[in-house]
Amino acid sequence: MEIYLSIDDTDNLESCGTGELASQIAAYIHQQGWGECSYITRHQLFIHPDIPYTSHNSSMCFQALIEDHALGDVINYASDFLARESAEGSDPGLCVALPETLRCVVEVVDFGHRAKKVVLTKAQAYELALHSGAHLSQHGGTGQGVIGALAGIGLRMGGQDGRLKGKIAFVADPIDNGIDAASVLQHKWVSSIQTEQGEVLCPDARIRLIDKVKIVQIEGHPVLLVQRNEQGDWQNLSRQQLKAY
Repeated sequence: MEIYLSIDDTDNLESCGTGELASQIAAYIHQQGWGECSYITRHQLFIHPDIPYTSHNSSMCFQALIEDHALGDVINYASDFLARESAEGSDPGLCVALPETLRCVVEVVDFGHRAKKVVLTKAQAYELALHSGAHLSQHGGTGQGVIGALAGIGLRMGGQDGRLKGKIAFVADPIDNGIDAASVLQHKWVSSIQTEQGEVLCPDARIRLIDKVKIVQIEGHPVLLVQRNEQGDWQNLSRQQLKAY
């Protein structure tokens, strides 16, 4: 079966980040033979004085294909893991959803987009989780992380939000730091290279790599976004330009 798993608010300024904990959960699922996990996406949420967060207020989400019998094991492990490994002072939340049986999908996706713009409450998150059939649970502190955890599910399912966790390293030409699009597309987590306007690059196009190369989610697929620079050459978007994702 396919599942989405999202976590939020697990860290403090001295601890490892929420993305690292998501990676450890995904790795354990694989190690136990419960299933295979996808890339992890980071979803930026609303920054507001009424919302407690460590540094960026972002949730982490991944998809997984698991054995039907393993669903309870995954939820129990992730719950215990967050309760045990989340940092002091954090308010961790966990959300697990099955797209095949999830009700109110439009509302869940909308919740995710609203969480990027307005202050939402735990009560709203729990009410929507109850109606939609998603698992939502808190594992320490105030449990405020359930809001971001549910929002992460909605944003990942919506397919138009999120940056892939970590950076992807490519072997570029040392002279101009360029690389052919075909070489970039060989990476398992790059399905397309395109502009924000939707223009798709051909495999023989040359791309100049700048900054840390980050991949974003577009229409549910991992995409490298590019643009023309002042010299008219293709180059990837900078981290600053990708903040909207």
